Amino acid sequence: MVAVTLVVAVLALGLYLATDIGRGSDAQATAVRATVSATAGASHPGRSHPGTGGPASPSGAAGGGVPAVDVYSQARAGMLSPAVRDDPPLVYVPNLRDGTVTVIDQRTLRVVESYRTGRAPQHVVPSWDLRTLWVNNNEGNSLSPIDPRTGRLAGPAVPVADPYNLYFTPDGANAMVIAEANHEIDFRDPHTFALRHSLDVGSECAGVNHVDFSVDGSYAIATCEFAGRLVKVDLAHQSVLGYLDLGREAAPQDIKIDPAGRVWYVADMNSDGVHLIDGDNFTKVGFVHTGPETHGLYPSRDGRFLYVANRGGQMQSMKPPFPHAGTQGSVSVISFATRAVVANWPIPGGGTPDMGNVNADGTRLWLAGRRSDVVYVFDTGGGNGADPTTGRLLTEIPVGHEPHGLTVWPQPGRYSLGHTGIMR
Repeated sequence: MVAVTLVVAVLALGLYLATDIGRGSDAQATAVRATVSATAGASHPGRSHPGTGGPASPSGAAGGGVPAVDVYSQARAGMLSPAVRDDPPLVYVPNLRDGTVTVIDQRTLRVVESYRTGRAPQHVVPSWDLRTLWVNNNEGNSLSPIDPRTGRLAGPAVPVADPYNLYFTPDGANAMVIAEANHEIDFRDPHTFALRHSLDVGSECAGVNHVDFSVDGSYAIATCEFAGRLVKVDLAHQSVLGYLDLGREAAPQDIKIDPAGRVWYVADMNSDGVHLIDGDNFTKVGFVHTGPETHGLYPSRDGRFLYVANRGGQMQSMKPPFPHAGTQGSVSVISFATRAVVANWPIPGGGTPDMGNVNADGTRLWLAGRRSDVVYVFDTGGGNGADPTTGRLLTEIPVGHEPHGLTVWPQPGRYSLGHTGIMR
């Protein structure tokens, strides 16, 4: 009966969102939070789903009578919320060493604007309600708002300590500022960014930087780059559940949950591949080799593949921040069904692809060239990236110095969990 009730509730929510959501409406937040609350309790932080006995099979079937899950079902090609449908198709590129954001028109592939934001902008992050893009001025200790309806700055920067990265809890109730240098995850008001609670993850999670969330919103897992670990966080109590070592030489970067909601992929730039993690049991269950200096992770719009940016360098020192040098960058494509690499897209002449995302229809992958001062645009292959074996680099677009976490906008989805667009 509970399962039937939940299915009915989700269907009703889908109909509501398709017909009644207005720009930034409170009704949207209320409806989505109700769904997140309804699914909570299906699992508990640190425990397996009943009857599974471990992570889902490579096909994504949960087994044991547990209903199938599709994490990315609401972020398919073209599934734009009414809140973003009129936003111009632009790409926002933070240039770390310049303190600027370069704006690129997705249709013409031309730079249309550049403006100053603050010191060391690391990422451009869509807000939970999709109405603001926040530039994370890491060394400037501030967040600069961009209005995605105009593509321009929307007001003065908001003071925030050490904003390396920015996320939002699935219910939209809290912003999570990833204060890497301070070893903290700061829970803040998602609009004013007033501090509510600072979670000290300690030196055990030195270099805390990237995050993803469980299906039911009960916990998050963050990467600890300089400690070679992951940290699991109870979101309801805003407390640490535990740490998981990935190896003495590990340097975990981006992290993404698979469509079935069971296995988490963790990029490791020192190990040249991705670790596979059973999130509920918080154990390592596998590893997939991809390429040198593995860094960014992005699901395809059809939810079948994971695009893996290999930044292309070799480690120069085992001391944090693990400096790398080299330009043998590429993109590897992993099948979620088989957990194996099915394609690789090299960059002719070399390159250093880092962070970015997929466009709204799934046909283009945009990545910042961290050490190359360009943005790469890849054709994902076939319709909506259906055939990655035909994918390839289309072009390179010069930008500022040391481009990092660019955001492609608009993107499909009901709400954003942060970073460069983790959409649900």
